[in-house]
Amino acid sequence: MNFEEVMQELEALGKERTKKIYLSNGAHEPLFGVATGAMKPIAKKIKRNQPLAEQLYATGNYDAMYFAGVIADPKAMTEADFERWIDAAYFYMLSDFVVAVTLAETDIAQVVADKWIASGEELRMSAGWSCYCWLLGNRPDGEFSAAKLAGMLELVKKTIHQSPVRTKYAMNQFLYTVAVSYVPLHDQATETAKAVGPVEVNPGKSKTKLLIASETIQKAMDRGQLGFKRKYVRC
Repeated sequence: MNFEEVMQELEALGKERTKKIYLSNGAHEPLFGVATGAMKPIAKKIKRNQPLAEQLYATGNYDAMYFAGVIADPKAMTEADFERWIDAAYFYMLSDFVVAVTLAETDIAQVVADKWIASGEELRMSAGWSCYCWLLGNRPDGEFSAAKLAGMLELVKKTIHQSPVRTKYAMNQFLYTVAVSYVPLHDQATETAKAVGPVEVNPGKSKTKLLIASETIQKAMDRGQLGFKRKYVRC
């Protein structure tokens, strides 16, 4: 399938209801409103195609950008490519669920994620922390430095309450993921989550939302999920 054919297929799969949901979460025009599950048949036909992924991502169309992440070949992407992608990722569903996910399948994932975490920019930080969540939830514990992750837990404890909204969400998920998926630091992550307590987020809404990592960690423990790893990062 070529670029024009993929865009036509995506447009045909668009639903007004799905579009409204995406718009309410921060997406903006252009977009069609394609459910992620509806993309799978097209993805099966194409498999991985980096040149096509680049064409789609460059459109600025949310659905095309998301689908670009589905068919991207992460190993063919350089650090400069990921910088270009994160520059164009204008809201969290792109930064955390397209760019961070794609980055998590590369050998440069931690190097790039570390730079983004230190950037001070909301969506770069969010993508960096999210990338670690995807990595920890998929790769063997032996691929990570316990000392480094312990330092990151301390950083979360010190800075989460003053961080931007989307970074708070990603940091909160990091606490949960370390506690559940990285067994060597389960106890420290659990204690850090308790020390952090409820994290207030209010992304433009009147009602305050609280993120409580310690409660979600406990629920995962009750389900016997300690040591949980996903088979794949991308579905």
